[in-house]
Amino acid sequence: MRRASSISTVLFLGLVRGPISKSTRFNPLRSYCEPSPLLQTKRPGPLEQYRNLVEQGKLRNDPNQERVALALDQLLGRLDQYEKEMEEYHEKLAKWEKDREDERRRLLMEEAQIKQKEGIWASVNKHRSGFFERWFSKRKPENVEPGVGKWVSYLNRERKLDSHVGRRPTAPPAPKGLYIWGNVGSGKTMLMDMFYSATEGIVKHRRRYHFHEAMLKINEQMHKIWKDQVEGKSLQSSVSNWIMNIPLDTTVKEWLVAEERYKQEVQMKNILPDVADKLLIDWKSDKRGASVLCFDEIQTVDVFAIVALSGIVSRLLSTGTVLVATSNRLPTDLNQDGMQWDIFNKFVAKLDKHSEILLIGSDIDYRRVIAERSLDQDHYFWPLDGISLKKFEKMWHEVTTQVGGDISTVTIPVMFGRTLEVPESCNGVARLTFEYLCGQPVGAADYIAVAENFHTVFISDIPMMSMRIRDKARRFITLIDELYNHHCRVFCYAASSIDELFQGTEEGTLFDPESFQFETEIEGTKLRRNVLEEGNVSSGGSPSGIISMISGQEEMFAFRRAVSRLIEMQTPLYLEGVYNLHPFFQRKSQELESNCATN
Repeated sequence: MRRASSISTVLFLGLVRGPISKSTRFNPLRSYCEPSPLLQTKRPGPLEQYRNLVEQGKLRNDPNQERVALALDQLLGRLDQYEKEMEEYHEKLAKWEKDREDERRRLLMEEAQIKQKEGIWASVNKHRSGFFERWFSKRKPENVEPGVGKWVSYLNRERKLDSHVGRRPTAPPAPKGLYIWGNVGSGKTMLMDMFYSATEGIVKHRRRYHFHEAMLKINEQMHKIWKDQVEGKSLQSSVSNWIMNIPLDTTVKEWLVAEERYKQEVQMKNILPDVADKLLIDWKSDKRGASVLCFDEIQTVDVFAIVALSGIVSRLLSTGTVLVATSNRLPTDLNQDGMQWDIFNKFVAKLDKHSEILLIGSDIDYRRVIAERSLDQDHYFWPLDGISLKKFEKMWHEVTTQVGGDISTVTIPVMFGRTLEVPESCNGVARLTFEYLCGQPVGAADYIAVAENFHTVFISDIPMMSMRIRDKARRFITLIDELYNHHCRVFCYAASSIDELFQGTEEGTLFDPESFQFETEIEGTKLRRNVLEEGNVSSGGSPSGIISMISGQEEMFAFRRAVSRLIEMQTPLYLEGVYNLHPFFQRKSQELESNCATN
């Protein structure tokens, strides 16, 4: 196995400059397979990848891991045929949707012409001013049916459409996905990522999310849909396409606009299905084909997470998406605080129907096993003294010298239109203090931005965690999660060893079942409340469940996960993957592939 220091020069060849814009953001791929040729069309399956690493001595063989790798391999084998079946299904669905919309407009026109002929509107003023502005105003148009009448009219029209066009085509049965659960460091994420890498070239629509990023994406998409509703953009588009030029009286057009608006209001009453569709599929591309969602660290930390995950995952599973998920818990044990039991139970039933539940079944933290084989420990420096600081500064100088360029302050874009200033950076390398990253009100969105823009991150002055700084500890855990998910190289200058970092101080330990909500509490809190209100979802659950959001046991999972990941991030196996797997370098590979394809 190559030593960590032997690859340091290779990691920084061919770098690109400047921060990543939101338009170039994409989901990170983490994998433990050996680097493959850039233009390789088919990757090895998860079982082959796993056995290769065992043969190379990079992993210790574990029957539980091999059993899960085999199940993932079998699922992969079923995806090729499923992709073809879903392509045919989406062709039928696209035709059905077009025929249904054409027939719906024909029925609307028939109703409009009847109303005009019967003269049920009198004294039409053909020279009203501001006519088109009134189409998009919030004021209720004149001479239209009240709410109940519109609802009945809408239902009658839908029944006619079912009769004339037929019901929605039925999707082919999807292969059962996998829900992999087990202890920290047991290999869940590693095996899921082997599967994800192997789906490239087999499945058209594939996404890999960690819980943090998924919740933020959901919030962002909900905000966009809500904003479009408020501004009436979607209604404007539909009206301008076909109503404006119809040769009917002005007031009949008003009726048509009201019917269109009512249809959209009915469809948007529950926005989660729409969010789900856009979460997985790039709607600028061809929608045909199968879809796979790899979801790392499923958890239900609060009411919003339960409502959002239930609505979105249920929608995706119902429309044929294959789910491969990881978690520390069984699905039935996810909701420790008893929040929203009705919604949660439906979510669990959906998971059980569409996924095989697999326990990886190992009490060994394999990140530690791999780390014990490593001779290089030059990425984590402790304690906070002159000797450790000198080593940390020396490493900063060596790395920035390797990448070249001047050290400067840059501002990087963050989701929801925000920005974050990085005080010291140099061609994909950043240096920040613990207090700057975790001592101010920032969240997962900021850490994702840092992780996407910088392949190497130096973090200095990390203290031992205690209850006095529990909010900072929570943010630090989220930060480590995102740096790990994006496969960043991390250098730390800390007060204690990794194992002692979360053991607490004389002020008390961190094991306390009080007020830990790890993901996205900074982002979209107003939108979260709106979702619950508009969906008529009560707060539910026990008061302690709503207030605490997360149990003491869940804290321990998070602390153990952070320690385990920090240990793995020092290993040669992890460090060798930075150049191949970090978004900074993946874009370079994609650009090269694109250039080769066009030449």
